[in-house]
Amino acid sequence: MRMPAEWEPHERTWVAFPHHGYTLGESKTEQETARQTWARVANEASDFEHVTVVAHPDDVAIARSYLSGQIEIVDIKIDDAWIRDSGPTFVFDGDQLMVVDWVFNGWGAQDWAKYNEDAKLAGEIARLVGVPVLRSELVNEGGGIHVNGAGAVLLTETVQLGKERNPGWSKDQVETEIHKRLGTDRAIWIKRGLTRDYEEFGTKGHIDIVACFAPDGRVLYHSQENPSHPDFEVSAEVREALVPHFELVAIPAPDVLKDLEGYVDYSYINHYVLNDAVLLCSFDDAKDKEVRAQLKDIYPGREIRLLPATELFARGGGIHCITQQQPKEKK
Repeated sequence: MRMPAEWEPHERTWVAFPHHGYTLGESKTEQETARQTWARVANEASDFEHVTVVAHPDDVAIARSYLSGQIEIVDIKIDDAWIRDSGPTFVFDGDQLMVVDWVFNGWGAQDWAKYNEDAKLAGEIARLVGVPVLRSELVNEGGGIHVNGAGAVLLTETVQLGKERNPGWSKDQVETEIHKRLGTDRAIWIKRGLTRDYEEFGTKGHIDIVACFAPDGRVLYHSQENPSHPDFEVSAEVREALVPHFELVAIPAPDVLKDLEGYVDYSYINHYVLNDAVLLCSFDDAKDKEVRAQLKDIYPGREIRLLPATELFARGGGIHCITQQQPKEKK
């Protein structure tokens, strides 16, 4: 078994179209903003590779009006639009592409989350692609793991070991299941994620806004450099956990500290790597261009595109959270 790294060649990118709930919003203005935001990510990604958008049957016509004509739309009943988490994790067994279908319980069975349809999504996509399904008993999401394609995986104690997801599972049991499904053999744990991620619409510590691997073997981590922000302490913990294992690259947090709800978890770590580009979260912040320059060196040969992401983060995630890569099969 092997889960390829995100920067390895893709067959396509999967995105889901907002259907209802807090992600879509209640007012016409909120709904328009959500649809535009999700569609822009899909449309920009389609400049570089094939994109398939999952839309609820009730939303197919609406989705088509927002999406580029080169994007494929498939109708599947869904609850929410964070396909990184509810959708499939693609792996290879030798040359055979397969889908890992984790148990999805709405980020720890949160009371606002509807997930009856989303819990079936990985299997539905596997059926469409025509590949076998590996069903796991572990409650997990795609945003809760990050691999380097060479045996290492990043995890968070409050996610895979949290009582809301896997009560009764030991760290050894979680690692055994993760390694079995992803083909990894080395798990590096951080204690917790960013502070805002533990509030109402958070994931309780997803790794994909905290740290990620780079193609050259280094690890990029979210570095909050302002001591007044609670993530200043989190960044120090993450750095301490990772430095014995990898060479690190500090990716600074945006200068903005708060929105109307409190301290933000805006993170440039939550970017998405395409075949020939990187979609990088933009916050209309002075750090946007600085980080863009950093990523040009980290991902040589790829175009780095800044895309507005504050509306995504206001709803609980970023660009990486609404995308999922399907790796290219060897011919």
